Amino acid sequence: MAFLAGSGAVAPSGALADDPSATGAATTEVTLRKGDRGRAVRTLQRRLRVSADGVFGGQTSRAVRRYQRRKGLTADGIVGPVTRRAMGLPRFARDSVRHPSSRRGSRGAPNVPAILARIAECESGGNPEAVSRDGRYRGKYQFSRPTWRAVGGSGDPADASEATQDRMALRLYRAEGIKPWPVCGRQARS
Repeated sequence: MAFLAGSGAVAPSGALADDPSATGAATTEVTLRKGDRGRAVRTLQRRLRVSADGVFGGQTSRAVRRYQRRKGLTADGIVGPVTRRAMGLPRFARDSVRHPSSRRGSRGAPNVPAILARIAECESGGNPEAVSRDGRYRGKYQFSRPTWRAVGGSGDPADASEATQDRMALRLYRAEGIKPWPVCGRQARS
């Protein structure tokens, strides 16, 4: 459908990484990664010269990885202190970014099968308000409007609550398996 998952790029030997879990180090610095939203993401997108919508989705992730490869950094798509400094950006303020874990707590459906969670991550970075460039695919699972209506949805999928999108995706998955998500469904299975 609209977005593809990460590149699986391997870092050059000796490359610097931004992900604190990669080194076991703890940091209080705000890092940006796929699924994040807010002013900090918009600032990053402007620096990368990609569409500055404030949503760290597939396009932003790919642009970050390209930048990291060009600079000899670990191409993990995470913007932490190493990548941020290389880009000449100031530290990100905590209130300038929303991370997916803080968004999903009360809205996401806890009974969504793991494969649907992987499909949503691949399709939209898990963003329930995502819209494809051409506007054809909408929401966390990148529903087309006809598919959304066929499974019982009403209105715009990207305007529906995350829990409603999860329910409709589960309904579609139970009826058709991964077929409605040809690329991300295959990737989610592997």
